[in-house]
Amino acid sequence: MFEPFFLRALLASLGLAVVAAPLGCFIVWQRLAYFGETVAQAGLIGVALALAMQMDVTWGVLIVALAVAALLVWFGRQKLVGLDSVLGLLHHAALAAGVIATSMVKGAPVDLTGFLFGDVFAVTQADVVVIFVGGAVVLALVAWLWQPLLRLAVHEDLAAAEGVDREMVRTVFIVLLAVAIAVAMKIVGILLVMAFLVVPAVAARPLSGTPERMVVLTGFIAAASVVAGLWLSATFDSPGGPSIVLIMSIVAGLSLSWAAIGRPGRRGS
Repeated sequence: MFEPFFLRALLASLGLAVVAAPLGCFIVWQRLAYFGETVAQAGLIGVALALAMQMDVTWGVLIVALAVAALLVWFGRQKLVGLDSVLGLLHHAALAAGVIATSMVKGAPVDLTGFLFGDVFAVTQADVVVIFVGGAVVLALVAWLWQPLLRLAVHEDLAAAEGVDREMVRTVFIVLLAVAIAVAMKIVGILLVMAFLVVPAVAARPLSGTPERMVVLTGFIAAASVVAGLWLSATFDSPGGPSIVLIMSIVAGLSLSWAAIGRPGRRGS
């Protein structure tokens, strides 16, 4: 079990769990899961771009994720069509364009399964370094923007009245989210990347009384799920990424069930 590839998978997944914790909390608080899902689905276009230009897939996904995030910010400025409809448009358009783009890449046939569901055991030492260094930068920026982000999550109009620059804060958060999605894709894949970000936060929400406690608990749940999921994968030869997400989902289901039975009066943010 403790082969070098397993240790690299463990370190990379734990690093991602810690980085994803605060981002996932803000996604839950601001109800941005569909937003993140749209950016993640665009990852297939990034895969095709990387294969066509013979560069690292992570960079291709990051470029496209940032471009789609910019489009979402731009389209969000108009008020005639709701953001959910804009997200629906880009969500399906990005997925369709990604499938077509990958099918048109010249060379060996592209195996979409690995990109859709990830391969945590294929993580390299360089990937681990990128996750830890990039993760430190992301966490530093989240700490810097903690209060403005929290104010926007509580009451956007009131935060703006108090001087919070909504456009700047939201844009930085979207960029951080795009970076996290691009990095996480290699571990859990395009279809499960948002689960890695959102599910631990959902599990922590009924058990947390303060935002800070929720972030800490989210990170703990994600890290524990990583260990349990990789053990499950090593023991039963199941895919690593989906095994991690499955454990996270079980924990979230138990947490929500406890909230429904034991604390029926509490509502999520």
